Amino acid sequence: MGKVPDQTGLAEGLDPTLPSPAVDDSVSEAEERNWTPAKIGLWVAISLLGAVAWFMVALVRGETVNAIWFVFAAVCTYLIGYRFYSKVIERYLLKPDDRRATPAEYKADGKDYVRTDRNVLFGHHFAAIAGAGPLVGPVIAAQMGYLPGTIWIILGVVLAGAVQDYLVMFFSMRRGGRSLGQMAREELGVIGGTAALVATLLIMIIIVAILALVVVNALGESPWGVFSVGMTIPIALFMGVYLRFIRPGKVMEVSIIGFVLLMAAIIGGGAVAGTEWGAAFFHLDKVTIAWGLIIYGFIAAILPVWLLLAPRDYLSTFMKIGVIVMLALAIIVVRPEITVPAFSEFASRENGPVFSGALFPFLFVTIACGALSGFHALISSGTTPKLIEKERQTRFIGYGGMLMESFVAIMALVAAISIDRGVYFAMNAPLALTGGTVETAATWVNSLGLANVNITPDVLAQTAKDVGEESIISRSGGAPTLAVGLAHIMQQFIGGPGMMAFWYHFAIMFEALFILTAVDAGTRVARFMLQDSIGNFVPKFKEASWRPGAWLCTAIMVAAWGAVLIMGVTDPLGGINTLFPLFGIANQLLAAIALAVCMAIVAKRGTFKWLWIVAVPLAFAAVVTITASFHKIFSPVPAVGYFANNQAFSKALADGKTEFGTAKSVAAMEAVIRNTAIQGWLSVIFVVLSIIVILTALLATIKAIRAGGGQGHEDPAVPSKVFAPAGLIPTAAEKALLAEWNALPVGKRTEKAGHH
Repeated sequence: MGKVPDQTGLAEGLDPTLPSPAVDDSVSEAEERNWTPAKIGLWVAISLLGAVAWFMVALVRGETVNAIWFVFAAVCTYLIGYRFYSKVIERYLLKPDDRRATPAEYKADGKDYVRTDRNVLFGHHFAAIAGAGPLVGPVIAAQMGYLPGTIWIILGVVLAGAVQDYLVMFFSMRRGGRSLGQMAREELGVIGGTAALVATLLIMIIIVAILALVVVNALGESPWGVFSVGMTIPIALFMGVYLRFIRPGKVMEVSIIGFVLLMAAIIGGGAVAGTEWGAAFFHLDKVTIAWGLIIYGFIAAILPVWLLLAPRDYLSTFMKIGVIVMLALAIIVVRPEITVPAFSEFASRENGPVFSGALFPFLFVTIACGALSGFHALISSGTTPKLIEKERQTRFIGYGGMLMESFVAIMALVAAISIDRGVYFAMNAPLALTGGTVETAATWVNSLGLANVNITPDVLAQTAKDVGEESIISRSGGAPTLAVGLAHIMQQFIGGPGMMAFWYHFAIMFEALFILTAVDAGTRVARFMLQDSIGNFVPKFKEASWRPGAWLCTAIMVAAWGAVLIMGVTDPLGGINTLFPLFGIANQLLAAIALAVCMAIVAKRGTFKWLWIVAVPLAFAAVVTITASFHKIFSPVPAVGYFANNQAFSKALADGKTEFGTAKSVAAMEAVIRNTAIQGWLSVIFVVLSIIVILTALLATIKAIRAGGGQGHEDPAVPSKVFAPAGLIPTAAEKALLAEWNALPVGKRTEKAGHH
């Protein structure tokens, strides 16, 4: 197929009895070039507001910075990136053709391949990609100050994260919705493809385990949280049954019912936790919650999609986008002053209490999903490309969906830096440092020597009381910190201090919903990937409907991420503090793999002039993640290097010590030795596999450049018999074409859409 396919055959194959399935290129280009004074004025205003916001955030060095500038800097940059940069990618790199049918049209089966309204699909895709990363990473990275994280989250998504999501989705759609692993096999050959398949499977295990660990840390010893989040399961099941049997198709209706029930679950959670029996019954330790999640993960992944996953999707999409927009409005109204410095005391050091490692490369791998996420490549080559109606919609869903996730990350960062810095460190440092009591935590925080920070035990105790929790000390993992920040801002917007506890638990449930959707979807995607891999040797496994295969593969994947989860929960070093760097590195390595596959495809299409659009983010992701991996493998500093830590604890044990560092018993020391060995060898495996994939992709790219193109693996083009607008709001030309389609008799429209 080589270069961008010749489309002349398509034009001849179109049905002459139907209106055009695409707006004429010359018409859409004329519309775009029609720069009216109002249009020019609007983009000048957006650019100026963005420039002022960046100036205030990045250059003005007063005592404080107002949080509204973060909102304006993000939104203006996203608008400019979407309108101009993503348009360059669409026009010169991908060249979508709406005369060409998508897999949802030519493979339609009513199950996996279903043409889905672009706005509904945007919500579904966003719900699937937005897991713990954009909530947790920025909160942990706030240790370094606000500026490094802000720059990477906003600029990183425009130039890297959204580019990856958009390209992977488009190329997968052109290949009948094939997975990233399968695309790697086709484009990079057996060695590169096998390395990519193994890497994606192993990385998926780590990603789902960390997602689950965040939920465990948020709900541990919180009766209110356990009750409220537990109630979301029967609510989602009820919604699934309601939508399937009672009122089919009434998505908005069931979402409103679900939202009302959710609010009742949060308010009810406070009442239940206030009773003696409720406090006793729902007060669970982290290990118990972890086992509950493992059992839940298995059941959720084998249940039909319509029963639990889909209704939770609807619910969490409304909640996710609604809460983030509400928080942005609250920030604009309340205008909280940020006292955190642009670069903190830990920006130039390796021994931060929240996470260890220097600003480069560890800030980038810690923020992870908010700017660039390999996990998204699995979703963008999983369910979404099988549901797209028209090729040009991939820009709105792929690029636009990732911008929305980046906005979540900026809101999480603002919420984290809006709370008292002393409270932030007391909440996010591991138990071994804080001592677990308000007195020991206050003494430890004050010993850090932070500018303008002098925390008292009373402040820590009062903060816990305000949010309706027994303690907020060492509630690491980002979720509780984000919840305190959100509650702090929201109570100034609605309800006053008396509503702090409500807003805190509202945020905890919002985050748990956010993450459980990704645990559900992640386990399911991991099961499909394992079935595909085993299917290469035992073809029966490739049949998704074969129950024994589905159950076995689900059990294997849940057991794998469950083992990592238990390891994290029982880790004396604080599971999230040692595992999150591994999660970040694995996730970014997966992004590098995805970008490497995309680069090979772009080269084979013959689009050499624009190859830099993929090569630049690939080079950056590869340098950052390989450097971070080498630090974690070879660093002699025990706080940074897994093997250095392993040796330090092994030596202490050999010397007959019964406690060492953060481990207060021999059993705890043995746990550290075991965990650091596993994490160290996983780091070695991940980086070796990723380097193999990147090198084979480079070879494929060089070969294609020399040959002037290469053999592509796109599905043959099929003429389309349907039309739908490309973006959120239809253009004038799209409205005119829609009117032509709507004027057709209904029977003719559906009959033509369903047959080829």
